[in-house]
Amino acid sequence: MRSTGIRRTLLALGVGALALTACGSDGDDAAGGKTRITVNCMPPKSAKVDRQFFEEETAAFEKKNPDIDVVPHDAFPCQDPKTFDAKLAGGQMEDVFYTYFTDARHVVDIGQAADLTPYVEELKSYDTVQRQFRDIYTVDGKIYGIPRTGYSMGLIYNRELFEKAGLDPDAPPATWDEVRTAARRIAALGDGVVGYADYSAQNQGGWHFTAELYSRGGDVVSADGKKATVDTPEGRAVLRTLHDMRWKDESMGSKQLLVINDVQQMMGSGKLGMYLAAPDNIPILVKEKGAEYENIAIAPMPGGKATLVGGDGYMFSKKATPEQIRAGLKWLDHMFLTPGDGFLGDYARAKKQDAPVGLPEPRLFTGAADARDQQVKKANANVPVENYQAFLDGNQKLEMKIEPPHAQQLYSVLDGVVSAVLTKEDADVDQLLKDASGKIDGILSRS
Repeated sequence: MRSTGIRRTLLALGVGALALTACGSDGDDAAGGKTRITVNCMPPKSAKVDRQFFEEETAAFEKKNPDIDVVPHDAFPCQDPKTFDAKLAGGQMEDVFYTYFTDARHVVDIGQAADLTPYVEELKSYDTVQRQFRDIYTVDGKIYGIPRTGYSMGLIYNRELFEKAGLDPDAPPATWDEVRTAARRIAALGDGVVGYADYSAQNQGGWHFTAELYSRGGDVVSADGKKATVDTPEGRAVLRTLHDMRWKDESMGSKQLLVINDVQQMMGSGKLGMYLAAPDNIPILVKEKGAEYENIAIAPMPGGKATLVGGDGYMFSKKATPEQIRAGLKWLDHMFLTPGDGFLGDYARAKKQDAPVGLPEPRLFTGAADARDQQVKKANANVPVENYQAFLDGNQKLEMKIEPPHAQQLYSVLDGVVSAVLTKEDADVDQLLKDASGKIDGILSRS
């Protein structure tokens, strides 16, 4: 799954933009002998400020590189699952096109990605990007894409409800037992308050089951990607915790089959103590759901083992010429990979537009580049950064794990498992996992 806020450093409204009309290479010779590149994920016209920033940065890039002509394509979302494969197969993809992390291997496997390995040394920022993100676009030792943003899951919580329940908001739960205890105390406040909420529909329940399984040291599929690994002690612990919180503790409320918007609405209205999400949920809670920045905090994933990471990046059409690849890499460097600058990193400009600055992610860079990015972000912060320090500190100790192969198909299977546990008090955890394991094995065997 993608995270819920597509932009992290500017407006909570996501950048989006996969063109649904003719794309693909327009030829690398533009008027005047320029190299022309088509790119997608331009913010739609409805996102006026984002679009303005995108256009400004593209114009600045073209002024700096007068031999390159950038032709952006816009729509929303950046990648439409209904058209993505068809565009790839039909050769209609832009020269430089947006992908979720989970799509990288698929694009390579079907032979639609250009090999960037001979050119990536020209991308001056490449080595500053966190290795786990770079590795996502590296297949059999060859580089096929460039990361743009990354997110990791954590525990979002309501500081005011913690205080009312006699909990220390500066010492959030670090284990699932502590989450369960905190949820009971918060739910005991009454007046419709729910201690902990989780998704269980539209594949989102399977997504969160995976995150919770990772947090306990488990996995959804084997290392070779051939067998399900959900019918394990870790998998049973995930479901039994959810079952007991729902039915024994009554700390998850009676309304189930929730999706992310439901849970965000609960948190924004002050009726929810905790839920799992990435930091990009925070501006959505404030700008769209009625919460206040001072009252929303985030901690690392409970469990102490690992956290689910996701994100996005750009790949290049297999039809792109060497000149277009070089031009595209320069464009990515300018737009997304310059610490403290560019479309995603100009925090001073974001602050002027009252966009949230100071959220703990994305944390794309390492070393001096990361220090520079954090320095500029801190100087322009307009949100309570102390509310996110536990998340930043705790993430340093967790393994970062990407979503499993064939994620959406697996999530569909696991959705039924989670929804059964949350809607049926007599749900048979062992049988549910056994059945899910068989279905997942079938999906993997057909890949």
